[in-house]
Amino acid sequence: MKREKAVVIGSGFVGSTIAYTLAIKGIFDDLAIIDINQDKAEGDAIDISHGGAFVKPVRISSGDYKLCRDADVIIITAGVAQKQGETRLDLLHRNIAVFKSITDNIKAVVDHEPIVMVVSNPVDILTYITWKMLGFDKKKVFGSGTVLDTSRMKYLLGKTAGIDTRNVHTYVIGEHGDSSVAAWSSTTIAGLSPEQFNLRHPEVNLLGIPHQVKEAAYDVIDKKGATYYAIALAVARICEALAGDEKSVLTVSPVLEGEYGMENIALSVPCIVGVNGVEEIIELDLSDIEMQGLRQSSEIMSKLLREAGF
Repeated sequence: MKREKAVVIGSGFVGSTIAYTLAIKGIFDDLAIIDINQDKAEGDAIDISHGGAFVKPVRISSGDYKLCRDADVIIITAGVAQKQGETRLDLLHRNIAVFKSITDNIKAVVDHEPIVMVVSNPVDILTYITWKMLGFDKKKVFGSGTVLDTSRMKYLLGKTAGIDTRNVHTYVIGEHGDSSVAAWSSTTIAGLSPEQFNLRHPEVNLLGIPHQVKEAAYDVIDKKGATYYAIALAVARICEALAGDEKSVLTVSPVLEGEYGMENIALSVPCIVGVNGVEEIIELDLSDIEMQGLRQSSEIMSKLLREAGF
């Protein structure tokens, strides 16, 4: 099965790279870009379209929110950048105003419940707020979560261990941010637990990798100002699972309603992703330390939501 249409809201570095990546992969038949700067959105649509001879056929357009009317998947990347000296809460309040406008515009034109994926940061907070504002089925609204963090973890473990990244299996859960948790107890490297791998290869130090994962985005931002290539690939991977009804397990950020003993919060945990969105939330058998870390992550997110009035 193939999803018919995706709409990307926001045509900044992240949004335009996502649109470009989706076009290259040919996941959707129809791709639309919306931005407050309509010239930028139109320019991106035209620019990507000019490469149409080299990829699978895809219709690419730009315009206003009427483009969401027949959308199957809506990807929100819009948001305001943090000002110097601005607190995270101040930034959140400004982004809430942006998202109120976006969700109002979506509800004004759709008569169905498309899948809505939030990519803008802070993604877990904005995912929950988007769900509350839209009132859609919770399966249909989720964030890109820690799919990228999990990929970074796999990459760094594979690189350090000298193993193909595709033979490393692990999850990063919780906040997409500083309080994320490496699910070390669920990690395997070529079928071995990290402890078993270290027994066979004592010269390999894997213990510092979770910290490197948390610092990865800061390192890239310090060097080039923003991250957008890897998150675009992560979002494309999620879209492949949606479009192909793959039932893939991905650490997206759904709204939790009792899972892991948590509710009224969106946090990243392994989920089965298919044509209907988040079709099932998987509850891992976490270690006590990991569970404690997940609770701490939840408490941080809950506090921010309360301070923001949710």
